[in-house]
Amino acid sequence: MSYSLIYSQVTGHIPYLLAGAWLTLQLAAISFVVGWVIGLFNATILSYGPRGARWFVQGYVTFFINTPLLVQVFFIFFVLPEAGILLSPYAAVAIGMSLNAGAYLTEIQRAGFASLRRAEIDAATAMGFSLPQMVWYVIVPHIAKALYPPLANQFIIQVMTTSIAAIFAVEELTGRAYNVNSLTFRSLEVFSITAVIYIALTLVCSLALALIGRWLFRVQAKVI
Repeated sequence: MSYSLIYSQVTGHIPYLLAGAWLTLQLAAISFVVGWVIGLFNATILSYGPRGARWFVQGYVTFFINTPLLVQVFFIFFVLPEAGILLSPYAAVAIGMSLNAGAYLTEIQRAGFASLRRAEIDAATAMGFSLPQMVWYVIVPHIAKALYPPLANQFIIQVMTTSIAAIFAVEELTGRAYNVNSLTFRSLEVFSITAVIYIALTLVCSLALALIGRWLFRVQAKVI
C-alpha cells in the first residue's frame, strides 16, 4: 500500500499550529518562572531553614521527582474537584508543570547555594542582612552565572513537556496538531510539520537564552 504525501491539505492550517506554538511558549514560561520561584524558596529552606521545614521541602522534592508529571496533573485535574477545587484544563496543567519544575529547580539551585563561600555569608551577616536580603543580593548574583546553563536547559525541557497538555484538551501545539489530524487524516504531514515547528521553537529559545546568558552573565552557553 503506497502513501502519497499531500502537504497542500495541511499547509493551510500552519497559522493555526503556530498560534498553538505561541501558547506552548506561554505555558512553558509560566511554569518555569513559577517553578524557579518555588525552587529558590525551597533551596533557601534546605540550606538555612529549620529541620521540620527542610523535611517538608525534601518530601515535596522526592514526591514530584519520583512520580510522573502526567499522574501529577491527573491528580490536580480529577481529584481536586472532589474537594471543591475546580480548575480549567489550562490551569491544571500550568499548576502541575510549575510544581514539577519547582522540584527539579530546587535541586539545581540548592547546588548553587552549596557552592557559595562561607566568607560571603559571614560578611552579609556582619552587615546585618536579613535572610531574604542575603538570598537576593548575595546568593542569587553569585549563583546566577554558574546555574544559568542548567536553568536554560530546564526551560527547554519545559517547552517539550507542554505537549502533555494535549491530553487535557489544551490547544497548545500538540493539541492543535491532533485537531488538524482529525480534520485532514494526513498524519504524516501534520506531525512532520509539528516536529519542524518544535525544532524551530527549541532553536529560537536556545539562541535567545544563549544571547541573554552572554549579555547578562558572560556565560558561553551553547545554542543547542
